[in-house]
Amino acid sequence: MADGSLLSADIKLAGRLDARFFALLDAVQRTGSINRAARTAGLSYKGAWLMLESACNLANEPLLETAAGGVGGGGTRLTAAALDLLQAWQTLQTDHRDFLRAQEVRLAQHPALQGLRRRMSMKTSARTQFAGTVQAIEIGPVSAEVTIALKSGDEITATLTSAAAQRLKLKKGKEALALVKASAIVLVTDFAGWQLSARNQLAGTVSRIETGAVSSLVIVTLPGGATITASVTNEGVEALGLVVGAPATAVFKAYAVMVATQG
Repeated sequence: MADGSLLSADIKLAGRLDARFFALLDAVQRTGSINRAARTAGLSYKGAWLMLESACNLANEPLLETAAGGVGGGGTRLTAAALDLLQAWQTLQTDHRDFLRAQEVRLAQHPALQGLRRRMSMKTSARTQFAGTVQAIEIGPVSAEVTIALKSGDEITATLTSAAAQRLKLKKGKEALALVKASAIVLVTDFAGWQLSARNQLAGTVSRIETGAVSSLVIVTLPGGATITASVTNEGVEALGLVVGAPATAVFKAYAVMVATQG
């Protein structure tokens, strides 16, 4: 969906022959050289040969013919069977694109998909993005406090400048996204009777841990199915006893929440 399309799909023939292979075939026919074709298709010479050899082993007829050097020079060309295969692929690709466009027209009539497309159109480095609606807003002389209600029933509070709240035209009932960077989230496994000043405290269960060289991304799934990602040092993961299935509460300050709206 990087180009804004609702649907995307790739075709493979025989489970192996994909768009890269047919781009290589087309380049061989245009350049007359496997070496030049490999560069054109963005492949190494060895990679191109491996791909061609694998396809030739699957085919019933030879796909390549090589001419020895001479007055006209040598080179590699596609056989009639390979040209037919390439033509069939190009026709299939055209039919495939037409099919996807037709399905997009049909799916675009669904309001839920229209909303999903809008929400996914923004590209951001923030790992956690919650979709919801503005439940309440209080605008003061300098700052504003916005409460966003999530579909799960949870609420997220964000603090922003009054100027930003006015620029975003925030009002009760307006659709909004709450974005939180993983580095701004603290995970708590045991409050031990203490209370924290942070307004946002979302309890859930650790569902995945992506371990890196120094730190890990810990994904916590909330009761409603939404997920929140925190960046935790590997020492912190061990000290907290974070494992898949363990309970954890994601805590983050209101000023760590970015708010996005459309229109």
